[in-house]
Amino acid sequence: MAVRDASGRLGRGGFVERHDLWTDAQFAAAFQAQRVIDTHGIELVRMSFPDQHGTLRGKTLTRDAFEHALESGCSAPSTLVLKDTSHRTVYPVFRPDSVDGVPQLTGVSDIVLVPDPTTFRVLPWAERTAWVLCDIYFPDGSVVPFATRELYRRLLADLAERGYEHRVGLEVEFHVFRLDDPRLAPDDTGQPSTPPSVSPLTHGYQLLTEEQLDRVDDVIQLLRSGLSGLDLPLRSLELELGPSQIEATFEPRSGLDAADDMVLFRSAVRQICRRHGYHATFMSRPHLPNIASSGWHLHQSLVDRAGGNAFRGGPDDYHPLSELGRRFLAGLLAHAPAATAFTTPTVNGYKRFKPNSLAPDRIAWGMDNRGAMIRLVGAGERSARLENRSGEPAANPYLYMASQLVSGLDGVDRELELGPATDSPYDVDAQRLPASLMEALDALEHSSLFAEKLGAGFVGWYLELKRSEARRYLEAVTDWEQREYFDHF
Repeated sequence: MAVRDASGRLGRGGFVERHDLWTDAQFAAAFQAQRVIDTHGIELVRMSFPDQHGTLRGKTLTRDAFEHALESGCSAPSTLVLKDTSHRTVYPVFRPDSVDGVPQLTGVSDIVLVPDPTTFRVLPWAERTAWVLCDIYFPDGSVVPFATRELYRRLLADLAERGYEHRVGLEVEFHVFRLDDPRLAPDDTGQPSTPPSVSPLTHGYQLLTEEQLDRVDDVIQLLRSGLSGLDLPLRSLELELGPSQIEATFEPRSGLDAADDMVLFRSAVRQICRRHGYHATFMSRPHLPNIASSGWHLHQSLVDRAGGNAFRGGPDDYHPLSELGRRFLAGLLAHAPAATAFTTPTVNGYKRFKPNSLAPDRIAWGMDNRGAMIRLVGAGERSARLENRSGEPAANPYLYMASQLVSGLDGVDRELELGPATDSPYDVDAQRLPASLMEALDALEHSSLFAEKLGAGFVGWYLELKRSEARRYLEAVTDWEQREYFDHF
């Protein structure tokens, strides 16, 4: 590989240098990545960026090609940012100005994937293979306006100017099944394809039962080894409530690091499991008998410049939350309908909002109450934080976390007053969470706040993608309809 100078700076004149895309820390990390490649004999590097759904997309490069990509990135078709969850391109890309205001996306032109070398990792399960997250640009060096990682980074920069850091902890539920049939016959292909046939690993319901956990120890050990090998800050792997359901928790991290951890975690779990005859899914409510819904509980606080928890109530404060924390929480509640389009972005995720289900069904907060949408944890302690329990594990982490900052900081800016906590979250007279993805998208469309903070063009693009998904759902004839009407009428 090419020789670098003592600072680790790459050769002059490449795309990265020309458009000033990296910090000094990233140049230094690129130099270190090259040393790791040499030391470990890496031959392939997966260059991935998180798309609109939080799915990793990209290319696998040889080590020589990656050397060039460190200086100039690599190209990919721009339709990758225009697809719904079935991988269908939603926009008519061969028409002029197919995406209003973004002419660079016409005609399946290129975008440029630029690696962020601070995320470089060696893959523990793939021979001589490394992995790096990327940011996406147009060939003129401008940021693709639909890059969700960059959008969250921009909001974090604005937060830093206020003197705070977004501190986030991940608590994620998911399912791991035994893979019985991958369903790879020609008739099973399509957009989307036929899902695999699976069987549960546990009978459930078995919340935190040690003996049941031991029965899936092979899966737990595989995940522990793989996730630790990626240097993800794993805290625990636990047996959750339903059959084949597992929960992972992570140490709190600064916002962008936590979001990156989430996309890497999901992809790693699915790859590790598939290689060993299992199928992992972060779908909230799989269509299987006796299954329990999975949620993604986002723990968050703001940290001030001195490293203190800005949500913690002081000794002379009448409330367990600081004034900043109260107003931030009030903002989360005020904008929950629109934010739900990001915290729960699939049709399936809304099947989870049920009374007395450990998932919220209305917009309320509680003191250490797992039925409330926002649970205050660690009241009065240094670990005080707000746990949003409305999210689903399939959410794009950058958009989920961005929606929290947009909502919470509006509460701070407008000095919103926080109402009382509830101890009866399923009976309190409070506004209901959106009952469907379509309802949440309507709330987002009518939110002037999200249009202002994310950009009207970004919100319009997101609405078009998600409504494409919702339209296909509404057009599908379901098993319920067949049972209800086929013989009756």
